[in-house]
Amino acid sequence: MPRPLRVAIVGAGPAGIYAADALLKSEAAADPGVSIDLFERMPAPFGLIRYGVAPDHPRIKGIITALHQVLDKPQIRLFGNVDYGTDVVLDDLRAFYDAVIFSTGATADRALDIPGIDLDGSYGAADFVSWYDGHPDVPRTWPLEAEKVAVLGVGNVALDVARILAKTADELLPTEIPPNVYEGLKANKALEIHVFGRRGPAQAKFSPMELRELDHSPNIEVIVNPEDIDYDAGSIEQRRSNKQVDMVAKTLENWAIRDVGNRPHKLFLHFFESPTEIVGEDGKVVGLRTERTELDGSGNVKGTGAFTTWDVQAVYRAVGYLSDELPKLPFDLASGTVPDEGGRVVEGGEHMASTYVTGWIRRGPVGLIGHTKGDANETVANLLEDHREGRLLTPASPEEDAVVAFLRGKGVEYTTWEGWYRLDAAERALGEAEGRERVKIVEREGMLRASAEPQG
Repeated sequence: MPRPLRVAIVGAGPAGIYAADALLKSEAAADPGVSIDLFERMPAPFGLIRYGVAPDHPRIKGIITALHQVLDKPQIRLFGNVDYGTDVVLDDLRAFYDAVIFSTGATADRALDIPGIDLDGSYGAADFVSWYDGHPDVPRTWPLEAEKVAVLGVGNVALDVARILAKTADELLPTEIPPNVYEGLKANKALEIHVFGRRGPAQAKFSPMELRELDHSPNIEVIVNPEDIDYDAGSIEQRRSNKQVDMVAKTLENWAIRDVGNRPHKLFLHFFESPTEIVGEDGKVVGLRTERTELDGSGNVKGTGAFTTWDVQAVYRAVGYLSDELPKLPFDLASGTVPDEGGRVVEGGEHMASTYVTGWIRRGPVGLIGHTKGDANETVANLLEDHREGRLLTPASPEEDAVVAFLRGKGVEYTTWEGWYRLDAAERALGEAEGRERVKIVEREGMLRASAEPQG
């Protein structure tokens, strides 16, 4: 009797869940169907949505509603708190599944090679995001002693970091931030936040809505220097060909010509300033040195030889995320991705049998969350083609109970989709007690306790 196509997906963030959804919507989902297991190293699903999106973005977090509907499908199981490379390896998964899709995303900070990057007070944005999002594997406290702070980068992560640093703790209290984050932000001394981009307004990677949200806080005065509003032929073409680029540029232009108000926290958006050195004294950050740049006609910039030293006591680099290398898979260190062709993992010029990638581990940390849908559709289409053509490996133990017995035999304390419902209820109960929608449980042990099946 034919059995369902068995697929393991490593990573239960948006990319992995979109891949599961694509499988369920495919022709293969008809008799005998597909059976999908998602493996996630965190005790809870949703990846970037839970641990990479700022807590004051409920609109983006609303994507969880759509992801929830996918994970509710009976063909899908969740195995949370399972670490690939430690609890399971590729050979283990190949014993239980016809195919494996890796969708592990990108969680580390991309390096920035300038002098002073290792000084006390120099931080990666990803680490800060993990702290304020209540990631269980980072410290519970964060040093927020600096009154003047620099943020390097002009993407949405830079905006998130700058906004969280500039808002008051009480502004963020209605969100799901845990108590340790609220207490940390209450002690935040930052009064000036300076965001630096080496190119101009037309090259900024902000999304228009995220940019405009900066100005919604009654405590944040957004300031743009009129001298930073400049365009060359390449920039003008970018504005003409991309509506979002034009909307961002118009917003920045409007801010540049208005009078500066009296909101207590100042957030400066600087363009044409390329960071060249983080200045230190006694091992601590005391400044940031930048070189003024100018447009070269193509939308790119060149240095002018004019330098400025900015008085700041902390620097956050938000110059991109980087994926972790995965055991038993090829890895391109320069791009931080697994080499692939159409989602098929490639090693030594050949496709690795039954092994696929989707999301940021495949194409790098670019684009918005929704862009991973197309990625997942292409990967799944090629997986199903390999299935039809008989190119997939045959697992030794495809029975659904086999992987459960394996994990239990290794003593892995895994969580389930039913466990997520229990954790979700526990966090909502904590929030209700404070008049909030949710209070996030931070400690891994606390998440495991809340997720566990009741005894007795």
